[in-house]
Amino acid sequence: MGNLIWFRNDLRVGDNPALHRAARDGATIDAVYIDCPGQWRAHDRAIMQQVFVRRCVESLGSDLALLGIPLHVRNVDTFADLPACLRALAEELEVENVFCNREPGVNEARRDQAVADALTVPLHGFDSHCLIAPGAITTGNGEMYKVFTPFARAWLARLGERGYELLPAPAARGSALARPSFSWPELGQEIDRAAIDEAWPPGEAAALARLNHFCAHELPDYDKNRDFPALAGTSCLSPYLAAGVLSPGQCVASLEQHLGYLPLSRGERGFAWLNELIWREFYRHLMVAHPRLSMHRAFNLETEGLRWRNDPQQFERWCRGHTGYPIVDAAMRCLNRSGWMHNRLRMICASFLTKDLHIDWRWGERYFMSRLIDGDLAANNGGWQWSAGTGADAAPYFRIFNPLTQSEKFDRQGKFIRHWLPELNGVPDSDVHAPRAWLDRHEPQNHYPPPMVDHKQARDYTLRMFRSGAPAPSSRTPTL
Repeated sequence: MGNLIWFRNDLRVGDNPALHRAARDGATIDAVYIDCPGQWRAHDRAIMQQVFVRRCVESLGSDLALLGIPLHVRNVDTFADLPACLRALAEELEVENVFCNREPGVNEARRDQAVADALTVPLHGFDSHCLIAPGAITTGNGEMYKVFTPFARAWLARLGERGYELLPAPAARGSALARPSFSWPELGQEIDRAAIDEAWPPGEAAALARLNHFCAHELPDYDKNRDFPALAGTSCLSPYLAAGVLSPGQCVASLEQHLGYLPLSRGERGFAWLNELIWREFYRHLMVAHPRLSMHRAFNLETEGLRWRNDPQQFERWCRGHTGYPIVDAAMRCLNRSGWMHNRLRMICASFLTKDLHIDWRWGERYFMSRLIDGDLAANNGGWQWSAGTGADAAPYFRIFNPLTQSEKFDRQGKFIRHWLPELNGVPDSDVHAPRAWLDRHEPQNHYPPPMVDHKQARDYTLRMFRSGAPAPSSRTPTL
């Protein structure tokens, strides 16, 4: 008799509460990962992310084998098939307990309840996706914060008072096992796996190496470099956090180790990056407190009556990177080809879709999830609702990004733009952010499009739209 740990978005052996608890009593341990291709399609999970996750599962299998823990991989179609699958495996292995780490989405919570009901042994859940568990930080009335700044203040106070604990990987359970091999269902799309491995080396060891390199080399200049997409100024750890290959605790520990202290106040070196981790926690706490956020509902329910225009042709041009605004087009083409987008560019593109094209934020939310290698339900939803002015901490009248001024400020010389829009290589720096007039004079044969909307007029419509809150016309969400 032994224990079974069920891995999901927690693909690591270090700082893993469920694995730590499963190993605590010296019992034998088996592990399982269950792939659900049909569920991932329903959740718009990017094919690139599925490939990355599978590679990380394979790396996890090797790490567990060194500890003497076998990893079983099962394949079912959807969450509905999971309870019977897990029950059969638990009975086959004759385990006494099943352990897992919770996830913030409502579908995942319902899945876990269905599994608990089906099992004949206990299912034990733990919190590992946040450094401070959802529900642990509330207002004086016991409610979840609706604004980030007081949430962050309370989060930092709790961290300063109680600290944090990193759980070690379990000790080896006897001799190492042979490295496992896995069989995966076809994804129905050709993906350059070697390119993914090169850009995002899979596994916990690679993630920790990237984390430590960032803290040692990029962290000192993070605050001043993070908004410039042509610079390597961000951590590029988001795919590892989204898949749970890294824990937020490991990130904070590396930050503290390299600085020699925890930066708990604004202005301290390293605080800007810690603040981004707090934003991640804020969105996850919100999703647990308000399950409707998992179901494509606005946080601010009054905004569900906004009059979105929802033009499918304009949406398609935004998706392809053919808007006539170079910073938007370069960002979208980067996303489509690499599966990743710089955070500043995510805000610019989201603002353009919702505030310039007046297309429902849910269309963009789904499209990003279908392309991002770091797709994360809570962070993606929170970012889109922040940009659209429908979410927590929203101020719609002040969050209308001007794509031209954003481009001039954060890619002044057009280095990022030219990398992804080679048709603009001949345009001088002074014209690259709004190139159509220069192209008409010097390269009239160039097919780069003129701006598809006038930003000033679009901004005026946005302000009227939010003031009126008129019922939105019914429209079909496009198929991705």
